[in-house]
Order: sequence, then C-alpha cells, then structure tokens
Amino acid sequence: MTKILCTLLALLAGPMAAMASAPHAVDAPKDGLRVLVWNVLRGGNKVEQGPEKALAVIRSVEPDIVLLQESYDIDGDRPRLGEWLAGELGWNQYQGESAHLCIMTPLDLETTFFHHAWHGVGARVKDEHDREFLAWSIWIDYQSFIGYQLRDNPEMDDETLLEAESVRSDRLKQATALIEHLKEAGQLQSELPLLVGGDWNCPSHLDWTRDTARVYRNRREMPLPVSLAMRDAGFTDTFRALHPNPVQHPGITWSPMFRGPAPGDEGTAQSFERIDRLYLKNPTDGTGRWSLRTTAAQVLPLVWEDDAVPSAQRTFPSDHGALVIDLEWISDRATD
Repeated sequence: MTKILCTLLALLAGPMAAMASAPHAVDAPKDGLRVLVWNVLRGGNKVEQGPEKALAVIRSVEPDIVLLQESYDIDGDRPRLGEWLAGELGWNQYQGESAHLCIMTPLDLETTFFHHAWHGVGARVKDEHDREFLAWSIWIDYQSFIGYQLRDNPEMDDETLLEAESVRSDRLKQATALIEHLKEAGQLQSELPLLVGGDWNCPSHLDWTRDTARVYRNRREMPLPVSLAMRDAGFTDTFRALHPNPVQHPGITWSPMFRGPAPGDEGTAQSFERIDRLYLKNPTDGTGRWSLRTTAAQVLPLVWEDDAVPSAQRTFPSDHGALVIDLEWISDRATD
C-alpha cells in the first residue's frame, strides 16, 4: 500500500491516526538530502498540542535538515519550539539571537551564521560522508501581500501592484540585503552548495504566468522582483526545477488552514500562493567537489483537512504548508 493511500485512510480514520501515519508520498532518499522548510504557526501555540503535532510531522517526514520559521517560546515552561523539537529528536539546532528562525538537523553543525534577528540565520552542515553544504532559514516582510492587493483592488495597474514588493512593504529590500550579506560573506562564490529557504511572503515570477492568470482569480503575468532577485543571484527554485509547470503542479503553501472568510465574515476568498520556497545555488563549474540536484518535491499536508474544523483543532498545526525537497549529491569527478 502506498504512503499516499495510507495517509488518505488515516485522515478518514481521524486526526490522531493521521498524526501516526507518514504524511509524505515518497521514502526519504537513502543517500541524498531531504530538506523540510516550514513555518509552524506561532511556535505551535495556536493549535491544541501544536508542538507535539509538529514533532509528529517531522518524525514522519524524516528530514536531514529543517529550516524553521516562527520558532517562538512554547506556552508554559518549555523553551522555543526549535530548541524543544531538537531536544525531543536528539538533534542539533541553531537559533541564536533570532526572534524566530531556527535550523535543526541530526547532522553536524560545523559553523553557524547570523544575518538578522528576523530575516536570516545560517549554518555550515556536514553529513556522515564528510559532504558539506550551507543552509539558511529566512523570513521577509508579510505586509501588503501582493495576492491580497490584487484580490482587493482588481483594477490596480501593474506598476502600482508591483510597488507592494518595494514601496508598501520591505520584501525586496530585505531579500536584496540577504543576497548582499551572502555575497559579502563569500557564500555566493562558495565551493559548497548553498540552500536558502523559508517564508518569502510573496509568490514567484515562475508562478505568476500567462497560463496561471487564466486559472487563478488573483494572478497576472508579472515580473515579481523577489524571486527574480534570487534568480539573478544564481539561485534555482528547487520546486520549479522539478515541476516547471505551475498549472499542473501549483505547490501552494498558503494557506491550507485559512481558505476563505470566517463564518459570518463578508470578506473575500483566500489568495492561494506558493510563498514558502527553497532556493539552491551550486558551486560554479570546477570550484566544488559536490553539487546537489532536486529529485522530489512536495507540499504537506497532501490532503487538506475539512475547512469546517476549527483552526485550533487541526491535525496539521500550521497555516503554512510544509515544503519537502529531496536532493541527490552529484560528485564532480574531475576533482575526485
């Protein structure tokens, strides 16, 4: 029986059965790297047994590294979410002085890096085969979400709409500051693969296309600047590298929990977008011994819970979908 079918049956059986089942569709790679990128709603505090439910998801996914956002203090006498999860798993973790960003892994944390309390923490990580990579957990400004801007102002012209990224929010400014930090630290030219993942709070230009504008109510074909800045810095969008067609594989992460107006609310429907992304920059030709390539990409939960279930009682404990990316190691045999 496939894991997808097991998950479907578990969800039909009830929340606790779903928590006990593996919510992912493919086995973890035997000799690869599985990355989980996840914004867990307010440290799990907004969902009943939220931290325990987050722990169950992580255990079932079996990632090699978790790039976590909203790792806040857990209500009660427990520490921050990332620290508590790592303690339960027996893993290493780094949050440092960040307000909410955390990196968790069963692998070795060789060195840690700090960019900004809200926008970026990183680490140099080594696996059991002495293969190393750089990883960053990031978050940028949520204000003036462009999907909502278009939803609420459908007649807005393109230039004014794009100002949601650079004028009415600091998203572009914060993304370019992160790229500049990576450049100054020498990581854009590193001999190690570089992973940057988290909650970008904006869609990608790879998703706002002519075809998706025909399918989705709140999209246009537009040169969205944050994802373009990452592309221009040499990064590849790992999900779109494997699933290039955004109509066939939307990869929506916002939002499986909040999908429409609350009961009695006259507001408009959700704007569904792929705002949680993992970017990869491999070493330039000849500079590294190893590179990484995407082999599988999916978003959890595979099956969204009934919209009538109150958010505090959800089995999946976040308003963000969790991005799971499998990568394989590619050896540069010329340097072996």
